Amino acid sequence: MRFSVHHVAISVASIERSARFYAQFGFREVMRYDAPDASMSVSHLRLDGMILELFTFAASEPLPDAARDLVTDLPEIGVKHFGLQVDSVELTLRDFTRRGLCPASTAITEGRTGVRYFFITDPDGILVEFLQDDRVFD
Repeated sequence: MRFSVHHVAISVASIERSARFYAQFGFREVMRYDAPDASMSVSHLRLDGMILELFTFAASEPLPDAARDLVTDLPEIGVKHFGLQVDSVELTLRDFTRRGLCPASTAITEGRTGVRYFFITDPDGILVEFLQDDRVFD
């Protein structure tokens, strides 16, 4: 049996706003469902072999403050963020800073796992990690 990652699901305030945000990184909408009663919508955004599944609900609740900060949120059980690999974390950070996607104070971190990364937040405060992983595994 073979397994592979298919999708990551997040709930957002506005599918349109989030789809525009994630399009900056190459995600493109491939499927959309809108409930007939307007109670919810689902969109599948595809990047290479991965789908980012966006949910929005008419009765949504904002992201808790603790989930917006990786340092305070990590000890709490649950999904924390998702990561997108880039060829050069330095060039990506420079480009994102120039485009206003992250504050100028954003810094690259050398992680305990051997990757270099930085985080930004999407329009709803969800953490997105951009990382350069040059490790070689057998």
